[in-house]
Amino acid sequence: MGRAFEYRKARKFKRWAAMAKTFTRIGKEITIAVKESGPDPDANTRLRAAIQNAKAANMPKDNIERAIKKATDKDQGDYKELVYEGYGPHGIAVIIETATDNPTRTVGNIRSYFNKCNGSLGTSGSVEFLFEHKCYFRIADDQSDLEEFELELIDFGAEEVFRDEDENQIVIYADFANFGNLQKALEEMSIEVLNSGFERIPTTTKTLDESQTADVEKLLERIEEDEDVQNVFHTMV
Repeated sequence: MGRAFEYRKARKFKRWAAMAKTFTRIGKEITIAVKESGPDPDANTRLRAAIQNAKAANMPKDNIERAIKKATDKDQGDYKELVYEGYGPHGIAVIIETATDNPTRTVGNIRSYFNKCNGSLGTSGSVEFLFEHKCYFRIADDQSDLEEFELELIDFGAEEVFRDEDENQIVIYADFANFGNLQKALEEMSIEVLNSGFERIPTTTKTLDESQTADVEKLLERIEEDEDVQNVFHTMV
């Protein structure tokens, strides 16, 4: 078939693998949300956000409905949300958010990834202080006066509002604790949220050379491929 065909096929498989990982992650978010506050999105802000993100990721409607229904099954196990912290090679701080039905398996896997890549799994709080925990919202860019819109949202906790011209979207950042306030405010303004979530933004970063970057990326790739891992944040530029 030729090298070009093999290259395209490899890229397609990689996209499919990434999509499957995204659907699995969102499916866990839906399960956790339903277990916490029930299957009605109108009464469950976390579930509404998970459904919005599922749609943004092009997750089929049937998959979303199936995930909600499965979460209401009494035989469906609970996921525990656990956060792990550590240092990768070359002093790069790493935070890993997981959702797992087997914490013993998860911590064992995470520790092995660090050990095999010349890193070390730390204790709770060992690197968290190097990150700010923020929430974000993405909406369609139909706000003609961005400054006025930002002033409206400041009352609900917004800290930064800016245009992402590449995506034709407006991005809103706020402290982690203000997620619910902003979500409610946007809904009351009849503004559709395209995507929302949480990020841990490093307050200090570190630039590495090409060889060192490859060492860290090896660790990050192993972590991100783990089925229990939801999100990974680090201080490498």
